[in-house]
Amino acid sequence: MADRLAMYIDTSKCMACRGCQVACKQWNDLPAYQTEQTGTYENPPALDHYTFTRIRFAEYDDPDRFQWLFLKEGCMHCGQAACVDVCPTAALKYGPNGIITFERDLCNGCGYCSQFCPFGVPHLSVPSPLRGTGSLTGLEGQIELAQYGALDGLTGDVKSSKCTFCQDRTVNGLKPACVKTCPAGALDWGNRDEMVAKAKARVDVLKTQRNFPQAQVYGDTQLGGLGRIYVLKAPPEAYGLQADPKYPAMSTLWQKILQPVGQVAFGATIVGAIAAFFVARRNVHMEEVE
Repeated sequence: MADRLAMYIDTSKCMACRGCQVACKQWNDLPAYQTEQTGTYENPPALDHYTFTRIRFAEYDDPDRFQWLFLKEGCMHCGQAACVDVCPTAALKYGPNGIITFERDLCNGCGYCSQFCPFGVPHLSVPSPLRGTGSLTGLEGQIELAQYGALDGLTGDVKSSKCTFCQDRTVNGLKPACVKTCPAGALDWGNRDEMVAKAKARVDVLKTQRNFPQAQVYGDTQLGGLGRIYVLKAPPEAYGLQADPKYPAMSTLWQKILQPVGQVAFGATIVGAIAAFFVARRNVHMEEVE
């Protein structure tokens, strides 16, 4: 896709200020909530229904030095996206600029996207049938949807969520809120080919001038090319990334075989119920005749 857009993320410049997290919350009207200290600088502890991006902290002791590694987590906007392929309602789509868009109104809360994503990004709100409140996957404890519903328009329905690269901004030629906010210049946004070229040039600098021999680009080729192009100072595994993420084989099976069979079975159930109704109705009439 010649006009595909992408986010450039230079982990060598990230200082973990988490301004991107704040900007994401603010622009998307995502509520804050109380967290607990668990012995890490990471906060919140994981991506969840109300957290579309976060900075992951990792300690890396390479042969030459100890390093703190910071990774901006979020939807990877894969070129070959399993979440899009398994979504039965087309709530997730490939946008014209390569972004994986999300339409909340179309989401039926099936959770297939959260199950098939190789990076475990989409998360569901899970309302309690007894209390009308919800617990959010990826969090310890429960969050009251009744409390937050007024803030972000949630009703307690099971819905998915993820980073959309601020699709309401980018379709209008603006940068995602996190990119616009980053004070360290670690983030950029633009034509994907240009972002890949920029990342490769930066890696060359890190290797030749900054003594990071393991520096590399991540996202250029993985899963059809990611919408996030990372400059890494260390191997992907040191950041908690899969070096070679795989498109889940079960998603193809689900999309081409299991899902259609399920739809046929559902249709057959409806037809059977209708047929049973008319048979029962006919029997009633026959009894009246007798």
